[in-house]
Amino acid sequence: MKPKVLFYVQHLLGVGHLKRAAAIAAAMGAQGLDVTVVHGGTRDEGISYPGASVHYLPSATIRGGDFSTLITANGKPADDAWRDARRDELLDLADRLRPAAVLFELFPFGRRQFRFELLPLIEAMRNWTPRPALLSSVRDILVRPVKASRETEAADLILASFDEVLVHGDPAFVPFESSFGEAKRIASKLRYTGYVSSDLSALAGDAAFDPAGEGAGEVVVSAGGGAVGATLLRAALHARPRSRAHSLDWQLIAGPRLAQGEFDALRHLAEDADADEGGRVRVERFRSDFQAVLKRAALSISQGGYNTTIDLLRAGVPAIVVPIGAEEETEQNERASRLASRGFLHVLPEAALAERLAGTIDATLADAPRRRAMPAADFALDGAANTARIVAEWVARAR
Repeated sequence: MKPKVLFYVQHLLGVGHLKRAAAIAAAMGAQGLDVTVVHGGTRDEGISYPGASVHYLPSATIRGGDFSTLITANGKPADDAWRDARRDELLDLADRLRPAAVLFELFPFGRRQFRFELLPLIEAMRNWTPRPALLSSVRDILVRPVKASRETEAADLILASFDEVLVHGDPAFVPFESSFGEAKRIASKLRYTGYVSSDLSALAGDAAFDPAGEGAGEVVVSAGGGAVGATLLRAALHARPRSRAHSLDWQLIAGPRLAQGEFDALRHLAEDADADEGGRVRVERFRSDFQAVLKRAALSISQGGYNTTIDLLRAGVPAIVVPIGAEEETEQNERASRLASRGFLHVLPEAALAERLAGTIDATLADAPRRRAMPAADFALDGAANTARIVAEWVARAR
């Protein structure tokens, strides 16, 4: 019987962490592990988990960017009865599966709203015999908490209950301490996996790629999950007729979480743009072959989420990255700025979109030969497979 792994993934806003989790789950399955993804968000993100079972807990979301209040499937704020029921469902699932390892996406560095179910789960498993390995799965750069005490709280829990923290990055590019002030305290628990690509075809060993296939030479504008992507998508269409890329075909990938009204309005704008004398313009919600789309593109314009950034590096495409402009969202800007300093991409602040996007498009296209001639990134991009091997090591110890 295959050893079992429980992978807790909670979805609230963006879908980048879901794509990263899907790649990790697929890699663990390929490693011979029996993976159950415990999914705490909605089911409409267009993300699949090949090679893994998925258990959906009662859905928890948020309204807008308000992370302080959890919203249930009936549209009402979560109450104590809802929390108790969800906690009990998670505890029962874990007890039935008896996994040899549990991987917690982001917790305890984030997902504080779910301590009501995660702390009881951790406490219960600490008393199991044999005790499963408890591992945290976290991206390279964290958003700094409002209160420094929360970093201390997270470090305390890591030291008390977790076996390792799997950092999906490379210290040669960005060390964990750049965004987590308590990193030195937990240094003995940190293990870098390399960056995780969300390209599942690469994990499957599918090397077939036609550079002249659908979408070759396009401008690709993507907004990740789309929850906060409307500003970028609209700005791209407004900049198009004022740029050298006007004659090229454009593909806008809006993301599954762009509000339907915004999506409909965007399609109307695209229809108007498609009727002018430039190249074709089309709008889609989602592309499962996003990596191939990027490889064929003449230019990418995107937000700066973790997964999109790694896809850009793997594709080697000339790129403009527009980090999310919210003051507290420092993660995208830090990663993109580091890559821009190495010449991998161009960064444009969200506040400057209207004024500077057309000129930045022209500058990036002019710079395209240099970018395409650059060697690949000199830091690790094989994080999914490495993560799976590390989890398999812990599973072997737990047994």
